[in-house]
Amino acid sequence: MSKKPSHTQDLRATTQLVVDATTGVTEVVEAMHTTIASGPAILGSPLQGPVTRLNGLTYGMIRGVTRGVGAGIDAALAGVGAVLGDRDVSPLLQRIEREALVAAVNGVVGDHLLATANPLAITMRFRREGYPLVLTRDALAAAYPQASSEVVVLVHGSCMSDVQWRRNGHHHGESLARDHGVSVVSLHYNSGLHISTNGAAFDTLLDALYAAWPVPLTGLTLLGHSMGGLVARSACAVASPEGWRASLQRLITLGTPHHGAPLERVGNLVERLLGSTRYSASLARLAQLRSAGVTDLRHANLIDAHWQGEDRFAYTGWRPPFLPSGPPPKAHREPVPLPTGVACFAAAGSLSPEPTDRPRSDGLVPVDSALGQHLEPSLSLNFPPERRWVGHGIGHLDLLDDPRVYERIRDWMVPSEQLRRP
Repeated sequence: MSKKPSHTQDLRATTQLVVDATTGVTEVVEAMHTTIASGPAILGSPLQGPVTRLNGLTYGMIRGVTRGVGAGIDAALAGVGAVLGDRDVSPLLQRIEREALVAAVNGVVGDHLLATANPLAITMRFRREGYPLVLTRDALAAAYPQASSEVVVLVHGSCMSDVQWRRNGHHHGESLARDHGVSVVSLHYNSGLHISTNGAAFDTLLDALYAAWPVPLTGLTLLGHSMGGLVARSACAVASPEGWRASLQRLITLGTPHHGAPLERVGNLVERLLGSTRYSASLARLAQLRSAGVTDLRHANLIDAHWQGEDRFAYTGWRPPFLPSGPPPKAHREPVPLPTGVACFAAAGSLSPEPTDRPRSDGLVPVDSALGQHLEPSLSLNFPPERRWVGHGIGHLDLLDDPRVYERIRDWMVPSEQLRRP
């Protein structure tokens, strides 16, 4: 069992993040001040040289003081922890409030947390009821004394954690264990990292789980909500045909943006608009605070080739929702089909209370994206019609606890021998 998080550790990690944020904002203000004070661009910004030197000295002092204060606070907190000892966070705070807060921070700036070795950065691992699993046969046998040969792995969405599968008293995994006798394992990961980075790490963890499971693992189901479905597909794309991949029977996605999410395209547009004038260009840096995981959601980057060598903040086009219908501008990318030999299912939520010809999104993900449908044939995922479902009057988070969603998942979890492979 790993050491529980403590108040002192959280305070030190938060201090580090605040210092990083303050330093970053200082650089933005310095750039704006320099641009404005340098004079009109049409005259060649005549004061740019002197202003740059003066601002460099002034704002350099501010950054130095900020880092010094941060180092002092960190040292003081370290001393307090050494003298008083770290008091464990209460179970309720750890499981609900702290988990939700840390997961959200990781979703927004998780790549920065990892790059700066911030203790708030989440390390990918399998967990049960919020506690890490040790991937050895003996440890798993103790955690699952009645281990089933059928395992369901839950993969949470962006800015969320595995404990948030429980919503309004319902938990899809626990209900499946009760109704189908499966064993349930939850993935906990830093959703701010590239989806393909998490996919590769997930593949490695699944291999370890498969090798250490107490009984022969003959049936594996990946159940992903939102970004979790993309991480699951990414793992499938890089997995070897042996091991866990050979036992994979089902892939179920709930509100997964298979073709991207409009909200990130809006962020990309805002960033471009901020950068359109010399006076607001510095503010575009603030729009670039969003993590690699968030920018991957623009076009659902699944593999390294989708983002390597590319400027992830470059403007890639966006179709406003009030214009005639049609797909978003096509990104030049390698299509990633659904895994072969696997029964794949897609559930979408729609805020429209009744079926319509043009169902609304679930508030975050359009229905077509959640169902893998695209006007470009090479990009369409072709979920079989009987394996697609739209829940009306269901929002994005409602997919986690709406009884109709669980009923559909339960029906899709038919015995392995009854699955019809496409």
